[in-house]
Amino acid sequence: MSVGPGAPLMEVVEYTDPMCPWAWGSDPAFRRLRTALDGRVRWRRAYAVLFDDEDDPAPDPAAETAHYARYVEEITAHTRAPRAARLSRVAASSWPSSLVAAAAELQGPDVADRALRRLRESVFVLGEPADTMETAVSATRGVQGLDPVRLRSDAGSPGVLERVRADRAEARRPVPEVLSVRSGSPHPGAAKETFDGGYRYALPTLLLRTPSGRRVVPGWRPYAAYAGAVDELCAGLLDGSPALSPSEALERHRSLTGPERHLLAAGAWPPAGAVPLDTANGPMWLHPDERSVHPSDLPGLP
Repeated sequence: MSVGPGAPLMEVVEYTDPMCPWAWGSDPAFRRLRTALDGRVRWRRAYAVLFDDEDDPAPDPAAETAHYARYVEEITAHTRAPRAARLSRVAASSWPSSLVAAAAELQGPDVADRALRRLRESVFVLGEPADTMETAVSATRGVQGLDPVRLRSDAGSPGVLERVRADRAEARRPVPEVLSVRSGSPHPGAAKETFDGGYRYALPTLLLRTPSGRRVVPGWRPYAAYAGAVDELCAGLLDGSPALSPSEALERHRSLTGPERHLLAAGAWPPAGAVPLDTANGPMWLHPDERSVHPSDLPGLP
């Protein structure tokens, strides 16, 4: 990692996929870390393409969906992240949502965060994977600050396609430290073997780099593991990061899960105006402006 004058002292690379249930469960820790490091590091997402177009279609889609729904249920039992009451299908491809997420980055980091969150909510809250370009763009409808016309154009551009292709390739060149991982986590994060005999990062994985070294934190980990890695590389970098009230957290993030309620903010809950959205694993709270544009069709919502 080379650093020029005035450049951040640390780069954080987040290997992820909008359709990954472990990445969805890591949102609380990553949101807190991104908030604490805002303006202090360069944070870059690399989309690993979990559901690839090269994958063979399932011979029995209904059985595959039932199996995957049980898998997600097991994961959310660990992460306590919301899950959909019913999953319509397994995502056919991660390419559309990855392209849309990458395109949203061209409109700024806050817009990108909110767009990626909507893409995750499409499958894990609504049960409808955003696995076509049309559904991926539609999932971002009404995201605060997002220009939908530009998003659709950028998502279909050669530049964004090349970006995601490069992300996919980078994710398949994991650092040696993740080839074998020992951890008490239910998802330790050892690199996954690919069909061609290579490896890719398990999702999610954070790679932290400074001019003097690097740390890698794979799999599903508590916030303290990420904060500890930051402190090992840049002691004191997290000092003085502001604490958010529940209202400030909801204003910033637009939607908050149960785990995020406890990790991102302290104070009386729920914040004024927060709208609960029921899921099979507890409620998620929406900012009132977010609720008015959120693509939710779950029954029983106000």
